[in-house]
Amino acid sequence: MSSLATFHSTPPPPLASVNRLRNYLPPDRLATLIDNSKTIKQLLQIHAYLVRNSLDDHPVVNLKLQRSYSLLGRLDYSVTLFDRTDNPDVFFYSSIILAHSNRNLQSQALRFYAEMMSKSIEPNAFTFSAILKNCAVSPAKGLHGQAIKMGCDLNSYVRTALVDVYARGGDLVLARKLFDTMSEKSLVSLTTMMTGLAKHGDVEGARILFDGMGERDIVCWNVIIDGYVQHGRPNEALFLFRQMLSDNVCPDGVTLVAVFSACGQLGALESGRWVHAYMKNKRIRMNVHVGAALVDMYSKCGSLEDARLVFDEIKSKDVVVWNAMISGYAMNGLSIEGLQLFSDMCRLNVPPTEITFIGILSVCAHAGLVHEGSRFFRLMRGEYGIEPRIEHYGCMVNLLGRVGQLTEAFQLVKAMDIDPDLIICRTLLDACRFHGNDDLGEEIVKFYTDQKLESSGACVLLSNIYAAAHNWNGVQRVRTMMKATGIQKEPGCSSIEVNNTVHEFIAGDIRHLDRKDVYLMLEKLSRCLKDYGNSLQQT
Repeated sequence: MSSLATFHSTPPPPLASVNRLRNYLPPDRLATLIDNSKTIKQLLQIHAYLVRNSLDDHPVVNLKLQRSYSLLGRLDYSVTLFDRTDNPDVFFYSSIILAHSNRNLQSQALRFYAEMMSKSIEPNAFTFSAILKNCAVSPAKGLHGQAIKMGCDLNSYVRTALVDVYARGGDLVLARKLFDTMSEKSLVSLTTMMTGLAKHGDVEGARILFDGMGERDIVCWNVIIDGYVQHGRPNEALFLFRQMLSDNVCPDGVTLVAVFSACGQLGALESGRWVHAYMKNKRIRMNVHVGAALVDMYSKCGSLEDARLVFDEIKSKDVVVWNAMISGYAMNGLSIEGLQLFSDMCRLNVPPTEITFIGILSVCAHAGLVHEGSRFFRLMRGEYGIEPRIEHYGCMVNLLGRVGQLTEAFQLVKAMDIDPDLIICRTLLDACRFHGNDDLGEEIVKFYTDQKLESSGACVLLSNIYAAAHNWNGVQRVRTMMKATGIQKEPGCSSIEVNNTVHEFIAGDIRHLDRKDVYLMLEKLSRCLKDYGNSLQQT
C-alpha cells in the first residue's frame, strides 16, 4: 500500500526529530514545522507524529500538510489527505485546486471546483485565481462570469489571472480591456500583459509597457528580450541585454538562452563569445537549456570546435542537447561527424525526436546520401512512430534535388498528405536551376500557383532558370505574371558585426544612421573596381 492510508492502518515510523522536542507540540508549532520542511521524509515524520497524537484532523495543520506534500512533488499524498478530510471548506478546495493547476492538470482542477460548487461552498478570490491558472479560454469565460457574480473579478490577483488567460489564448483585445481597467497595476500584472503582447507579435506594445515600468525584475527583462528574439529582431534583443547589464540586473539562464539565440541569428560570434565568458565569470550554472543554446549559437556562427567543446562539457545531456549538436554538424556540412553522433545517441538509448530527424536528414542531404536518408525517413514512422512534418519532407526534397533526382523530388511533394509550403517550392526550383531543368521548373511554379501559393522568391528563381538557359521569352513571361498577380520582389538584406555591434542593411534602405558615409564608400569602391577593370583590359 503506497498511499497515506498506511498511516492509519500500521504503526507509524520512529519520529526522531520531533520526539526530541517533547511529547506534545501545539498546532501552531506543528504548522511552522510543516512550512519549514524541505523533504518528503521530514513531512512523513511530522505526519506520523500527528497520527500518533490524534492531531491529523486539526484543520490548520491538515491544510498545511496537504499543501506541503503538493509543493514537494507528492500530489497523490495531498489528494489522499483531502479525501480523508471531513467537510472540507473553501480553503481546502482552493488549495487542492491550485495544486492541480500548478501542474497543468486542469480537468482535475475543474472537477474539484465543480464538486465544491455542488456542495454550495462559495468560492473566494483565492479560488478563482487558483482555478484560472493555466486555464483554457473557453472554461475561463464561464469562470469569469461567476467571478463577476461573486464580486471577485476586481480583485487584483483574479484580474491578473484573467488577463493572463485571455492573453495566452490570443484574445488580446479583452486582455487589454481588463488590464486597462485595473485600478492598480502590479509588477506581476504588467509582466503578464507584456508577455501576452510579446508572444502574439505585438512587440512594440510590449516595449511601451516595459519602458513605462517604474520597477523591473529579471522576468520583465526576459520577456521583452525573448519577445524580440522570437520575432526576428535580434539586434534589439542584444541592445536591451546591454542595457540590462548597465542597470546592474544579473541575467539568469532564461536570459542567456534568448541572448545566445540572438547571437546565432545574427552570426555575431564575438558577441556570443563575450556573453559566454561573462556567464563563466559570474558563475551562472550551465544547465541543458543554456548548453543547447550555446551549441546552437556556435554552430550557426560556424565555430564547430567551440560547439563541440560546450557539448562535451555538458554532463547530463538530454535529447535537446544532442539535437543541437547534430543540427550544428548538418548546417556546417560535416556529415560523417553528424552520422557518428546520431549513432552514439542511439547507442546510449537516448530516444530521438522529430527534431533529431530534421538534423540527421539534413546531414544526409549535405552528403548526398540518398539511400541512408530514405532509410532514416522510413524509420521515423516505422520504428519511432514519428509522423513526418513539412520540415522532414523539405529535407528529403533537398536531398533528392541535390543529386539530380528532380522528378522523384516533385513526385514526393505531390504525394504529401500535408500541404506543401513555399520553402519546398524554392528548394525544388533551386535544384531545377542548378541542373538546368527549366521545363520542370515551370511545371513546379504552375503547381504552386494553382494552390494560391504565389511567391516572389519562386518567380525570381524561375526567371533565373530561364536566364541561365538564355530563354529571354521565359524571363519576360515570369515578369509579366508577377506584374499581373501583384507579386513584388522581396528586398535583399545583409548584416555585418563590427566592434560587437551588428549592422543590418536592406536593399534601398535609408534608415541606417551612417547611410551617407556608407553610400559614399560604396561609390568610391565602385569607381576603384571600374578603374581596375579598365586597367586590366588595357593590358
